[in-house]
Amino acid sequence: MGVFSLRAQSGAEASRVIKSNPIHIAVVDLGLPLEQKAPETEPVPELEEGGPRLLELLARLSEPPPVVAIKRSRTSRDDRRDMGEALRLGAFAVIDRPRDMNDLNVMLEVLRRVLERHYRGKWPG
Repeated sequence: MGVFSLRAQSGAEASRVIKSNPIHIAVVDLGLPLEQKAPETEPVPELEEGGPRLLELLARLSEPPPVVAIKRSRTSRDDRRDMGEALRLGAFAVIDRPRDMNDLNVMLEVLRRVLERHYRGKWPG
C-alpha cells in the first residue's frame, strides 16, 4: 500500500526524521524525551519535553500533517494540560497510551478517521 512507518527514540531524532522524510500522519508520544539518555540515569525534567516540542515543529511545517498525540501517564490535571496544549498546536486527536487490544482498536479508528477526513479516504502519495 506504500505505507512506511518511521520511528524515533527522542525529540532530536524525530526532528531529523521529519527533515529528511515526508510525513503524512504523525503519532507523537507527549512523553518522548528531547534527547536520548543513558538507561541508568534519573529522569531530568528539562529533557522530558520532546513530545510537546515535536508538536510545535510539526505545526510550523509548510504542510503540517495530521497529528495523533499520545498522552503521558500522569495525573488527570496534567492530562488536561497536555490535551489542551496538543489541541492548541493542531493535534487531530489526543488519546491514552495503548495498553491492550481495545486501546489498539481506538488508535486504528483514529487513524481511519484521519485518512477519511484529512485525505478523503485515500492514502496520500
